[in-house]
Amino acid sequence: MISTAEAYARVLATAHPLPPETLPLAAAAGRILAEELAADRDFPPFDRVAMDGIAVAYAAWAGGQTVFPVAHAQFAGAPARPLPGPGVAVEVMTGAVLPPGADAVVRYEDITLDNQQATINIAPPARPGANIHAQATDRRRGDLLLPAGTRLTPAALAVAATVGAPEVRVTRLARVAVVSTGDELVDVAATPLPHQIRRSNAYAVQALLAPAGADVHLFHLPDDLPTLRQGLTNILAAGFDAVVLSGAVSKGRADHLPALLRALGVEEIFHEVNQRPGKPMWFGAWADGGPVVFGLPGNPVSTLLTAARYVRPWLLARQQPAAGAPGPTPAVLTAPVQFRPALAHLLPVAIAVDALGVRRATPVAVGGSGDLAGLLGADAFLELPAELTDFAPGTVWPAWPLS
Repeated sequence: MISTAEAYARVLATAHPLPPETLPLAAAAGRILAEELAADRDFPPFDRVAMDGIAVAYAAWAGGQTVFPVAHAQFAGAPARPLPGPGVAVEVMTGAVLPPGADAVVRYEDITLDNQQATINIAPPARPGANIHAQATDRRRGDLLLPAGTRLTPAALAVAATVGAPEVRVTRLARVAVVSTGDELVDVAATPLPHQIRRSNAYAVQALLAPAGADVHLFHLPDDLPTLRQGLTNILAAGFDAVVLSGAVSKGRADHLPALLRALGVEEIFHEVNQRPGKPMWFGAWADGGPVVFGLPGNPVSTLLTAARYVRPWLLARQQPAAGAPGPTPAVLTAPVQFRPALAHLLPVAIAVDALGVRRATPVAVGGSGDLAGLLGADAFLELPAELTDFAPGTVWPAWPLS
């Protein structure tokens, strides 16, 4: 039985970069950029008017002139028209090209405009450039704006649009099969018999993995060994990057998966991790570039916590290999905890940030690995080390997110 750290390292060792694909910009939100995008011209590309008002020659204003005839108006999106002379103003709108010959803009609030004549009511500033967003102030042509590995947030998408990228190369989503197993499970829409329960684990895992960059496909297989064998054979050969199994990985008479996976050519990388919940977890990889296989325990709490601890970080590492392995965020325990078994304790908690910005973790009462409803109040879990049994309030421990 290996430690959580060793299990995590072995999982991440298989997280090879996903290949890229090309998408329309409008379909690329949230994806990971697989190319560099540089400025195709200066930002801004011209001296840009930053306030509605009038554009004037600074030397005339600083020389004492306060009344300027207004020659014409310069609107955003219109070609530049020069200042007719140093003693003449042009009415300008925010975003317009600064008229050549002008080097200061005076806001409407600071002038009196009457009968095509503007009177400036404030003193000139110390130097030219007032209310002008000068060309190349933000970026110069050729500057790297979005390096490969950037997540395409709304701001990043806007930058990509600005540099003229109607299509972008992004990391392909990982294709993931989430497979629940067990004869006791029925469809969500079914009415279960007294000895049955509805399938829930697959939906929890799908909701956890999809935002991390997974194209998730759901399956269910019964405990019947021939049917299980055929179903797994088909899924393993279907081109998935990962297969996430829920249930049948422990040592019960119906827990066929460890032996069956080995028989199907999936190399076992580890089986059993020194943790609770989730001790029976199995992990392996199919030869010849096939999928990795996560065998998660079937109890709902075990399934979700182990998926958050191992499967989601594997997905994130495949999306952004240059960013390094994603890890937990420290949080301060708010209540005493005792845990006697010599196992790492994955403790569900509710995270709150106090007025000083400190993340505080309050344990959530969960009635064992089957109490899925008990997780409703939890948004993370602390990983408490196997070497200790008593954990005092105020101590700091790694917290892994559950959403």
